[in-house]
Amino acid sequence: MNVIKVEVDMDQIRQAIREEVAKAAEEFQAKYQYPPLLTMKQLQDFLNIKVTKAYELIKRQDFPVTREMGRPMVPTHMLLKWIERNTQWVSENTEYFNSRAM
Repeated sequence: MNVIKVEVDMDQIRQAIREEVAKAAEEFQAKYQYPPLLTMKQLQDFLNIKVTKAYELIKRQDFPVTREMGRPMVPTHMLLKWIERNTQWVSENTEYFNSRAM
């Protein structure tokens, strides 16, 4: 039986992995980066919802929306906080997450 001996430089492998992970992270961020203010279409894309549901959301009193520019715009950072706050409320006040198979 022939044996092939291979030497591996772990530092080179680690560096290659770091570079690939950094490249993938940059590509992901570029693909999914949203502006500071979302249009209705961007809101729909972001939440994967249809126009009717988007308009239902912006009518909610607790939903972060501004109409300063003549049309409804949603501040991205406030939307993320709203999602976190409402998800936390559901978790603390209902059995929704406990009753669902995850």
